Amino acid sequence: MRYIPNTDEDRREMLTAIGRSSISELFDDIPENVKALFQPLGQAGKSEMEVRTELEAISRKNEAGGAVSYLGAGIYDHYIPSVVSHITSRSEFYTAYTPYQPEISQGTLTAMFEFQTLVCELTGMEIANSSMYDGGTALAEAAMMAARVTRKRRLAVSGALFSHYRRVLDTYCWASGIEVVEIPARDGRCDFTQVPSDVGGVIVQSPNAFGVIEDLSGVKGDIGDALLIVAVNPVSLGILTPPGELGADIVTAEGQPFGLAATFGGPLLGMFATRKAYLRQMPGRLVGQTVDADGNVGYTMAAQTREQHIRRQKATSNICTNAQLCALTATVYMASLGGDGLRSLAELNLQKAHYLAEKLSDLPGCDLAFDEPFFNEFVLRVPSDPRAIRDGLREQGILVDDPERLERLGVSNALRFAVTEKRSKEELDRLADALGRML
Repeated sequence: MRYIPNTDEDRREMLTAIGRSSISELFDDIPENVKALFQPLGQAGKSEMEVRTELEAISRKNEAGGAVSYLGAGIYDHYIPSVVSHITSRSEFYTAYTPYQPEISQGTLTAMFEFQTLVCELTGMEIANSSMYDGGTALAEAAMMAARVTRKRRLAVSGALFSHYRRVLDTYCWASGIEVVEIPARDGRCDFTQVPSDVGGVIVQSPNAFGVIEDLSGVKGDIGDALLIVAVNPVSLGILTPPGELGADIVTAEGQPFGLAATFGGPLLGMFATRKAYLRQMPGRLVGQTVDADGNVGYTMAAQTREQHIRRQKATSNICTNAQLCALTATVYMASLGGDGLRSLAELNLQKAHYLAEKLSDLPGCDLAFDEPFFNEFVLRVPSDPRAIRDGLREQGILVDDPERLERLGVSNALRFAVTEKRSKEELDRLADALGRML
């Protein structure tokens, strides 16, 4: 029988082992004003109506609920059509478990196969797995895969990568003994002339952490036998050339924009696509289409090179599942939009972001940090303390990113704005007016 620690002595031993004195010390990183939201409901028994009333009162303390969001950096405030939750909340999808027995899991396997197909069409790649945890771990797994394929323990990484992607990547590479070399970003774009000749992979993000669209044409031919790994915003592929057509060997993405609410940062969805030649080095699961003894079309697990199914030393990843419900959500979202709908969505994001960028760059002392093409996210230099501006906007119900994220990337006195189809002209004008009054 598996032993589950549940005594005070057990807890003390575990805390001592990790260098902590109490359970509460484990949560010191959480700001006190956030902790204040989580008040105990008391020991006395309460009715369902009483509990609901108390929880609703607590939820109203979340000021972000009624705010207008310009937050970005990988998680965006997109509109989610009602058909998405209508399908994904059906019990046969919502409660389905991992499809070990294909004969009774055809519905789940079909959805996984459709997801893979849509990801391939979106990215211009030959094969895709049936999802990963999130964009950060998908990118880190791509780095591990590049090292396996090329047998080189050195990778070149763009300096214009989302900071949280970089932290996940650094952790994976540190644990695997892989050296990470940073490619400088000049004027908002990755300087591919600075890629070392002895790396096994080149990792670039487009649109990048500054919102700038990288020029990937010809890059694959300039990096020798290194694999070209591209992290993308999947919505941008509604109008941009798919990375697969530009020579990418592996394409990853954060699938949250495809029907998943931002909530408090999850659950998320990792997309991972590559070339057929690298199938056996790809992490995660792959569903294939086949026929049964009677000639009927059916689906089954075609590859799952993970430690649960093969010898641990031969496994490509220790990720032991896929984010299937989130992948189903993205599948329903993409299918409901179709190609024309995705193109229209991308154009709305682009047009609204450029409208706001023009309005803000006309304000006194403000200008765009980079004179390069961008999609739905951009960086604005401001003439006064960006933290004070962010706090002032938040008091007016307008949310923008913490400028510290940009400072980690070497850009100071600036704010990053992300614009989606949800932002109306009135909301965009309101932001410009609010910022103008603060300068």
